[in-house]
Amino acid sequence: MPINTLATATLFQNTLDQIAVQEATTGWMDANAGQVIYNGGAEVKIPKMNVQGMGNYDRDNGYQQGSVTLEYETKKMTQDRGRLFQLDPIDVNENNFVTTAAVVMGEFQRTQVVPEIDAYRISKLATETITANKAGMVARGYTPGVTGTSALRKLKEAIKAVREGYNGALVCQATPDFIMELELELAGKIMAATFSKGGIQTQVPSVDGVPIISTPSNRMYTVIKINDGKTSGQEKGGYEKGTTAKSLNFFVCPVTTPIAVTKQDIMRIFDPNINQKLNAWQMDYRRFHDLWVLENKLDSVFLNIKEAE
Repeated sequence: MPINTLATATLFQNTLDQIAVQEATTGWMDANAGQVIYNGGAEVKIPKMNVQGMGNYDRDNGYQQGSVTLEYETKKMTQDRGRLFQLDPIDVNENNFVTTAAVVMGEFQRTQVVPEIDAYRISKLATETITANKAGMVARGYTPGVTGTSALRKLKEAIKAVREGYNGALVCQATPDFIMELELELAGKIMAATFSKGGIQTQVPSVDGVPIISTPSNRMYTVIKINDGKTSGQEKGGYEKGTTAKSLNFFVCPVTTPIAVTKQDIMRIFDPNINQKLNAWQMDYRRFHDLWVLENKLDSVFLNIKEAE
């Protein structure tokens, strides 16, 4: 009996979208896209609101008239990525296609898609923060574990810098090396906090109520190179550290600062009878994603960079 490929594709699409948010260390950024308008394709509309400050109350004339403006800024997701996979029917019969395809796509999502989304978001957040060059928001020249340095002090200085202009919930993403030094310094006294990402509640270490999300070092770069999968030397696809990149120890920012969107385009599955190129099952995977920081929030991100300037 033929497999309902439309239903299978829809199932994969919904599941892979969910996995992308839950497994990405930056999955918490997707929550800020709640009011973003998305109607398919690469474009999204992001709401921007501005309100005036308070005025004096007049006992005769009452309140001073204030103004509020709400407009939507159209942004285009610059990351349009994808891959085509083919499974030979000799190795995959009708009955176990779904199981085999799920394993293949799950592995692709876990080892390739999620790390690239994380690395892109972090590098773009870092690049825009460095470019904005806000006073006191970038620290350089610290290697975790070096004699005479304090991981706790570095983190507290970062939290203080962000707190100067923002009193809401903060989050920190840090490398395992930095977190290890922090835990050794606190000698078992580090606090735990509940952190929500993609609908899943997890326990993570925290300092001053700021949850710390462990992030692999190979995703914590200020610049990355995106391989196109076609050009000579880039056939492997994915990403790698940029030639001018610096390594981040950690960054701290308000939970609401980065606006991240990741959307999988309609996933297509062709059975061997329809596939015109090969006698094989074919799966077309395509994903749009990007991250933005509104101009009025560029002073709310603190970076700690390993290399000196």
